[in-house]
Amino acid sequence: MVPAKDFKRRMVVEIDGAPHMIEQIQVQTPSARGAATLYKVKARNLKTKNRVEKSYRGTDALNESSFERRPIQFLYRDPDGFHFMDSADYNQFSMPVDDLRDLAPFMTENMDGVEALVVDDEVIAIELPDTVDLPITETTPGVRGNSATGRTKPATLSTGHIVQVPEHLDEGVTVRVDTRTGEYLGRAN
Repeated sequence: MVPAKDFKRRMVVEIDGAPHMIEQIQVQTPSARGAATLYKVKARNLKTKNRVEKSYRGTDALNESSFERRPIQFLYRDPDGFHFMDSADYNQFSMPVDDLRDLAPFMTENMDGVEALVVDDEVIAIELPDTVDLPITETTPGVRGNSATGRTKPATLSTGHIVQVPEHLDEGVTVRVDTRTGEYLGRAN
């Protein structure tokens, strides 16, 4: 059992008897004395793909869903879906584009570090590493001397995802992006 105060994004918990991945947590701290802190959770049912919104007190607890994590490799994308290979038995499988719409901006061909969440031998979700390194393919030219200012500009990455980066970065620079928030974290090594 996991108390609501310990919920984290991407955690898989049982809600109404089905596995749900927590996508968003909003904490509401009451102004009245003695009132309980509320945790508003947005989660996605991993089998039906439906979203639910629930509220829990900090002491309310949910069971963590029983599932298996398997290392997989993202191979490629085509109009039918995303194609993967199980790193253990080399079996290939695919998932529809709609199921992975939120992850698509961070996925590159032959990507490692990806995991499949498996329940009853069925892949119910894909989990990416928390950060990925992607090259900038399009942005306005960097301005010398602007590295000290806090100003940013939009940059399109190799996957088509757009992030705000410091003004001094140019095309071809590889940047690190948080796959949970979609935000720029810094230059990649």
